Amino acid sequence: MRHLTLIRPALQPIVPRTFVRTLITTPPRLLATPSGHTGPQHITPGPPKSPNPLQTGTQDAISAQKYPDYSTGPSAIDKASQLLFLTEIVRGMWVVFEQFFRPPYTIMYPFEKGPLSARFRGEHALRRYPNGEERCIACKLCEAICPAQAITIESEAREDGSRRTTRYGCMLTLQKDIDMTKCIYCGFCQEACPVDAIVETQNQEFSTETREELLYNKEKLLLNGDRAEAEIAANLQSEHALEDSMWEEDVHARYHGYKMYQDTLYNDPARNDVLSTCMR
Repeated sequence: MRHLTLIRPALQPIVPRTFVRTLITTPPRLLATPSGHTGPQHITPGPPKSPNPLQTGTQDAISAQKYPDYSTGPSAIDKASQLLFLTEIVRGMWVVFEQFFRPPYTIMYPFEKGPLSARFRGEHALRRYPNGEERCIACKLCEAICPAQAITIESEAREDGSRRTTRYGCMLTLQKDIDMTKCIYCGFCQEACPVDAIVETQNQEFSTETREELLYNKEKLLLNGDRAEAEIAANLQSEHALEDSMWEEDVHARYHGYKMYQDTLYNDPARNDVLSTCMR
């Protein structure tokens, strides 16, 4: 019976690699470095610049490295002084104390309230005449123009033949999907009213605890109008005065523009030459 003898080969020494590719020794691509030229670059193909295949079509890795320049910037003494005297903290606290002694830009709401525009559209109200008569004539223009269909009006004829409302409901209901009132506060009802009966006051604090309280009826709207009548009248008067002044300015601008057009037209020498030629 033959016995097999295993011969262990001799250990061969590990030969060190002549070239190890690392991040530093890897040369960058020729087009990887940014240049002042923008847009596509056209490179004409040609023979390799170097016989070394590792540098063919690339830059020299050593010359392409850009080390930070430590010769510029704050010196070591400046850095040490900033660290020792905590100048950055002092600079930040100076900004804090500077803002501390300035007048505040905020107000203590609800004890203080900011100014509102005369055209602010808030809670709805129905107005009366100075003698106590209701202004609403039940023309239903506000009901027709309401984009949210939030207004419902019912009317009947009175003994003197005039028509007045018996039910005026400005239904401000809460929708379940977006949790907001049905009225979008566009102001179309106020603009469409021919007698300034339905208005939107500057009251913006009318939140309620139940949904039923947001279903305004005629009595609720008249109560809102009686409570804010002076404010409503002043706002409407200022708005009408502003509209009148804007209308006058527009008329004057149109008139002066027309006069300038006439002066330019009649003082045009080419036009005068044409007219004189035609008159001959």
